[in-house]
Amino acid sequence: MGVMKGFLHFCYDFVIGDCWQIAAGVALVLVAGAAAARTGLLPALAIGPAVLVGVVLVVLVSLLREARPRGS
Repeated sequence: MGVMKGFLHFCYDFVIGDCWQIAAGVALVLVAGAAAARTGLLPALAIGPAVLVGVVLVVLVSLLREARPRGS
């Protein structure tokens, strides 16, 4: 049981890390991409690039929020 608990702790640290907002944003982008693929909202060749752009935007927004100056 100790090995399983250690592995799950590693997975949590690896996926969530220091910023749960990025993990949640990427999960939402992946769900939206899967929904777009399932419903045919986007052409099949456009889903991959759309998900990539979504992930990049999530990371960029998170980085910009962290880089902004704090109030004095």
